[in-house]
Order: sequence, then structure tokens, then C-alpha cells
Amino acid sequence: MMGRKPGGISCRKVGKVLQTHLDGELDDTRRRMVAAHLEECERCGLEADVLAGVRAALRSRRDHLPVATAAALREFSDRLVNGEEP
Repeated sequence: MMGRKPGGISCRKVGKVLQTHLDGELDDTRRRMVAAHLEECERCGLEADVLAGVRAALRSRRDHLPVATAAALREFSDRLVNGEEP
């Protein structure tokens, strides 16, 4: 689905604002567009779910996670956000 514009926004633009969206920092218009895109686009929706899961795991284990593991998870989530293969 890369390149389509579900919700009126492209996959590439969603990838660029996904972190901000998950942080709840988008304005209402862009939040609605991204949310609609994530519901319609299976690939982007899956990436958002994985990224949210990684972020939740990092937050819950912050004090107990080995540095190398935390770095690998951050790198993985950065690749997802940048549209690269994980």
C-alpha cells in the first residue's frame, strides 16, 4: 500500500509523524488523518502497533533492560518510523 493515501495522507508522511502521533502531539486535523490512514493501511497500522508495543516495553522495563537490548529496540523502532526494512 506504500504510496496510496488512505485518510488523505501518504504512507511516507505517516511514517514521518508516527512518533509524534503516538505521543499525542499532533493537532486534531492531522491526528484524524493519521488515525484514518492507520485504520485503512494494513502495513502502516501494523508498524504503528509494533512501534507502540516496543515503546511500551521500553517504558515498563526501563530500569531493568540491558543497554544493548534497549539500543537494538530503539534502532528497530527508528527503522520502522523511517520506512526502512526492520
